[in-house]
Amino acid sequence: MNPCKVVLIVEDDESIRETMQLALELRGYEVVTAGNGKEGIETLLGIPRPCLILLDLMMPVMDGWGFVKALEDDPLLDGIPVVVVTAFANQATSINARSVLAKPVPLEVLYATVGEHCGPGASA
Repeated sequence: MNPCKVVLIVEDDESIRETMQLALELRGYEVVTAGNGKEGIETLLGIPRPCLILLDLMMPVMDGWGFVKALEDDPLLDGIPVVVVTAFANQATSINARSVLAKPVPLEVLYATVGEHCGPGASA
């Protein structure tokens, strides 16, 4: 995996997770996914450091706030850029994230946001 092109998607809604994954893979990014925050932290420990994490807030097991707290508490994971992707954008003000994208996210916005952190995809 090329760490400069790795994106982690932490999202419990399978259809949203798969749609974002497919869209980004079509642009040349390497995408790794997790269905909740706990799974996301476990996944991060086994992959090269991603250039960006796309994070849902409302998830079972560990929500987005717990995920960001776990990131900040781990010196190996702290500092990875996080962009929140949520239907509850007004609740995202309390989370430490680079930006907040409201669902549904237009593909152009998704591509632009990922491109800001990871550079253009191989097929952009």
